[in-house]
Amino acid sequence: MQIKKDDMVLVITGKDKGKKGKVLKAMPKEDKVIVEGINIQTKHQKQTRKAAAELKHQEGPIHVSNVMFWDTKAKAPTRIGVTTADGQKKRVSKKTGQILD
Repeated sequence: MQIKKDDMVLVITGKDKGKKGKVLKAMPKEDKVIVEGINIQTKHQKQTRKAAAELKHQEGPIHVSNVMFWDTKAKAPTRIGVTTADGQKKRVSKKTGQILD
């Protein structure tokens, strides 16, 4: 999975198509990511002795194939490639050719 935490991504399919957001959590085993402000779901919080019942709105997971890395230098979505530099694997932008990490 090429998308990591704190990456900016663009949603390319679904109800939030065209929106950009920061990846809050990456779940590589499930191939899903949680993006800030995308796929908002309503959760019902049950009443407890200390807190009243309420409706919480939180981000739900979205499949990684439905998002695309947003290159801030090129101001456009881009694919990510892998190259080796100094004996380590590095992510590289296909559009600009710059190393991302």
